[in-house]
Amino acid sequence: MAAEQDSGLPVPGGPRHVAIIMDGNGRWAEQRRLPRVAGHRAGVDAVRRVVRAAPEIGIDTLTLYAFSSENWRRPADEVSDLMSLLRHHLVSELDELNSNGARIHLIGDWRRLRPEIVERLEHAVAVTRANSRLQLAVALNYGARDELVRAARHLAAEARAGRLDPAAIDEALLDGALDTAALPPVDLIIRTSGEQRMSNFLLWQAAYAELLFVPTLWPDFDAARLREAAQAFARRERRYGGR
Repeated sequence: MAAEQDSGLPVPGGPRHVAIIMDGNGRWAEQRRLPRVAGHRAGVDAVRRVVRAAPEIGIDTLTLYAFSSENWRRPADEVSDLMSLLRHHLVSELDELNSNGARIHLIGDWRRLRPEIVERLEHAVAVTRANSRLQLAVALNYGARDELVRAARHLAAEARAGRLDPAAIDEALLDGALDTAALPPVDLIIRTSGEQRMSNFLLWQAAYAELLFVPTLWPDFDAARLREAAQAFARRERRYGGR
């Protein structure tokens, strides 16, 4: 995908809900002989560009895979850097997100993060609750298998308490127990950096989503590349298994 000047107009037939696996920060830094944290900082700039551009392209909901439940396996200093960046940008970016009409949603087991981060996350959700220009879902300490397990446990507890007939459990009930229950269906999932796997991201929600794998490293992703992804989506025929 070649970056170009963004037109600022919605893409006809484009996706309404885009989810992104933001991959390639570390390789971006390594190519420049920089520490990995420099790649993560550059990745924050890419997040800012994409969040600003999404509503102009016609995207109503944007879900970003910010920190997976598997990311705890990374070196302790890298995890610490990521948590510090998250804590800092929850403050520095909040005013702009709020003024631009973004409503923040959180998915994942994010309440297990550090107490000071959880407090700032809750504040960000509360401050932006009335906004409607863009639904911005941030996946933190997220894993799709964990999400499904938590949803199953919730339904099992409801059944054991007598509030739910196990025979009544269907796709709609399970979908409503997921972290994404308040969000519309995912139309398009993008993964940057050239890798072609889901990495435990939105496995249930991806059932009929279109998938797009692009070679661009996440810090180089911008509005023009997001528009190109939306245009690629618009050219596809979605059949949902009908033919």
